[in-house]
Amino acid sequence: MANSATGGAADYNTKIIEEFRANQGRVGGPWAGTALILIHHIGAKSGIERVLPLGCFTREDGRLVIVASNGGSPTHPDWYYNLKANPRITVEVGAQAFTVVADELDDTARAELWPRLVEWAPSVGEYQARTTRQIPVFTLTRQEATPG
Repeated sequence: MANSATGGAADYNTKIIEEFRANQGRVGGPWAGTALILIHHIGAKSGIERVLPLGCFTREDGRLVIVASNGGSPTHPDWYYNLKANPRITVEVGAQAFTVVADELDDTARAELWPRLVEWAPSVGEYQARTTRQIPVFTLTRQEATPG
């Protein structure tokens, strides 16, 4: 069984996850109209699978994009380190679940994509303005199922 994050955020995220799953990926409240996915990431130190709802963007080529903004905090979110250690993860998009590989964009690719991300979600630019760290961006590339 996957665990969610710890503390008050866990309760908040659990409610979003439940609503997401009950409504094929759609949620209301402050997240209404926002494209969300659920990422199943493995703890870099603990090895424990956790599930986290994140806003996402879809590129023209179908790959998904997630941003490690952490609300503009001076530190990366914990899931950033988990994806760096274990980039092959499961995501839930709508009513589908599938495997992806998460790749952090290099500086050049990030700089090219960043203006479009800010256009799609101005809060991303606001988060970057709050911190001196460069907010990482990941692409999630779907992996084909292997015959088993």
